[in-house]
Amino acid sequence: MRFNVAAVLLIIITAGTLGAIAQPTPPQSLLALSKRNHTLAIVDPATLQVVAKAPVGPDPHEVIASSDGRTAYVSIYGGGRYHALSVIDLVAQKALPDIDTGALNGPHGLTFVGGKLYFTAEGAKVIARFDPATARIDWVMGTGQNRTHMIYVTPDEKQIYTTNVASATVSLFGQVPSFMRPPPGMQPPPGMAPPPDSPPRMDWNQTIIPVGKGDEGFDVSPDGRELWTADAQDGTISIIDLANRKISATLAAGIQSANRLKFTPDGKLVLISMLRNGDLVAYDAASRKEYKRVKIGHGAAGILMDPTVPRAFVACSPDNYVAVIDLKTFEVTSHIDVGGEPDGLAWAVRSQQ
Repeated sequence: MRFNVAAVLLIIITAGTLGAIAQPTPPQSLLALSKRNHTLAIVDPATLQVVAKAPVGPDPHEVIASSDGRTAYVSIYGGGRYHALSVIDLVAQKALPDIDTGALNGPHGLTFVGGKLYFTAEGAKVIARFDPATARIDWVMGTGQNRTHMIYVTPDEKQIYTTNVASATVSLFGQVPSFMRPPPGMQPPPGMAPPPDSPPRMDWNQTIIPVGKGDEGFDVSPDGRELWTADAQDGTISIIDLANRKISATLAAGIQSANRLKFTPDGKLVLISMLRNGDLVAYDAASRKEYKRVKIGHGAAGILMDPTVPRAFVACSPDNYVAVIDLKTFEVTSHIDVGGEPDGLAWAVRSQQ
């Protein structure tokens, strides 16, 4: 048998090159969605280089990672029509089977708390919870509000907050014991009554807070005392006192088309992005006054704070890049190409187990 030496060398070189291109997922990764390319980019935050991309469904909007940093979940929104969550194995860098949310159409806001995935379903006017261990949606709660969009769940899972864009409200859900008892003479059959020392059944109370029109992006202060939401149509910021469950201030911020709002990790500043404005706006949380405006492009959506370095990542959708902002100088230090029309951003921190 005769060998073509040149062909063999080409195969060896090609195989070595492909092996060099394939990079493992870093223990801490920046996740970034491309709405145009329908992909999730895995970015090394140290080098700001994309190490891998995985396919997701059409019209991806938000992304969140599991607590162990090994799995990413992506909401497939479709303006409230679609009913799927894409799932990505971040270690193998490949797509897993989608989660079909069924009648809970229009999944959008995501968070991962207590080993479970919480999400909003805008088309169904609900919030819901998916348990990866059982591969089932195990809890659903109606909001009765239009376009229930973004979600925040406290670490103890006893408080849940949502913005309801078209209703111009914020929903504050609080878990409370239910003291329902059978009517007199209507005792449960033998063996069906709960033990006398069993904990009470838990229920949820919803407080609906009217805010400015078009409230969408929001965040809770690191101390858990305030909720700030950006009102896109009014251009205002609504601040809610969470202990007293009422509006404490409304700021005339001039942030029409506001999309996302995030506190810095130290709680001192609040950043707001706008879809149709190239400025990133920073507010001083204590004085409640504008601190700075930074030109970052022609519009922006997702915002993500680096938990270890004083910088922020902002998805500049019209410009097709993610801008990196130094929070000490408020200068744009870099751009990351994650695909066309970037939007949702998240961290994935992989445990060593």
